[in-house]
Amino acid sequence: MSVLSRVSARFGRTRLLGSTRSFVATTKTIQRDANEWEPKTFAIIETSKDEVGSLRKILDAFEGHNINMTHLESRMKSFARSGPSFHVDFLGDPEAPETARFLKDLQSISGVVQCKIQPTREVPWFPLNIRDLDLTRETLDGGTDLINKDHPGFHDQEYKARRSKIVEIATTYTHGMEIPRIDYTDEETRTWGAVYDRLSECHAKWACSEFLQVVPQMEKYCGYSNSNIPQLADISDFLLQSSGFQLRPISGLLSARDFLNALAFRVFFSTQYIRHHGNPFYTPEPDVCHELLGHAPLFANMDFADFSQEIGLASLAASDEDIDRLASVYWFTVEFGLLREGDKVKAFGAGLLSSFGELEWGCAQEPTQECREMGSVPDLNKPKIIPFDPFVAAQTKFPITTYQPTFFCAESMGDAKQNIRLFCDSLSRPFHPQYDSLTQSIRATKAVRRATRSSTAAAQAAKQSAYFEA
Repeated sequence: MSVLSRVSARFGRTRLLGSTRSFVATTKTIQRDANEWEPKTFAIIETSKDEVGSLRKILDAFEGHNINMTHLESRMKSFARSGPSFHVDFLGDPEAPETARFLKDLQSISGVVQCKIQPTREVPWFPLNIRDLDLTRETLDGGTDLINKDHPGFHDQEYKARRSKIVEIATTYTHGMEIPRIDYTDEETRTWGAVYDRLSECHAKWACSEFLQVVPQMEKYCGYSNSNIPQLADISDFLLQSSGFQLRPISGLLSARDFLNALAFRVFFSTQYIRHHGNPFYTPEPDVCHELLGHAPLFANMDFADFSQEIGLASLAASDEDIDRLASVYWFTVEFGLLREGDKVKAFGAGLLSSFGELEWGCAQEPTQECREMGSVPDLNKPKIIPFDPFVAAQTKFPITTYQPTFFCAESMGDAKQNIRLFCDSLSRPFHPQYDSLTQSIRATKAVRRATRSSTAAAQAAKQSAYFEA
């Protein structure tokens, strides 16, 4: 559950919180450097002249030695009369004798002035294998710190204790375990049922067709109903068979970087606790209603799953600036995305699908005055809806305490996928990540090493706190 997902089920109200709590993984996770999994060598090849055929001779040498080049770029020197420099990464241990022999042969090529091995580049820490997600324990709220004075359950000690117990279950989960099942109480189930029935009516009018196609299957195979809160374990198994996505329990709000990184492995972090029964149509933070009625169904759709992973892959070792851009694209699609169906707009974002107020605001031809007032936008008749362009969405600011004044509408789920892929390809990445589904690992196209891992949750919480205190 990302900090991007702070959506209420009442009328889309959200809250920003800044405290942190860290949890230590209970099992040992193998930590290898990125260049240990599949060693690569980074070398710079200098040439004497800018002439036709200079690169061909170098490529012939790679083929002759049966060495696979994983990355190549050429650079011209300013004001120099010498030829281009070729920056190459290729499979092979830079310390191995055969690598040294190959580079010696490269340097003997006519026109090659120098060929020298370079140090591996350091990049921001990123999960290299799905088991590295076990290290994602730091949250922006610590699970129970969300219970502040304006929370419906703030004075309910029994509710707070119940939440703490469910949060504790999530902190002990590690990859490979069966997701712990929660024995939900009758009171919790009634809260779920009230939300389920109310949203089902809204979904019939305003949810996209892809969402509506999946829900009956989840009712059949995952136990979705107004009298039963489905279990993450059953939903995760269903999604894994549908699109390769899976769920993982989490104790609270993650930083944008940690949350997006998990999507690269087709993993979605989800809470398991539910909102307070005193007001079933309001919550100041995501709960199982938001996660399971908003997010989960569309992860069974392959196009939706693919572009979610595309955003995740682009976030690996990305700069803080690019994380912000990707977070905005995520916000305007996975959280608040619209699709055009005929002459109408339908919702596919979870922030809309889990809130009947947000659904009316985003999709109704004429939102009611009550809807506008509850969304803190009484002076707006309706939102502005513009064609989906991730390059524009990435630069668009958005409120987190009111309804969205602007929505982006894609022509189809496939259209959203294609546009997001083009946007992600435009980012200046430190390497191009490739996901290996067999080993559930990331392959880097360059010789890189990961920097020491630090808490992105603490950094984001401090950044948010400074913003609101300014």
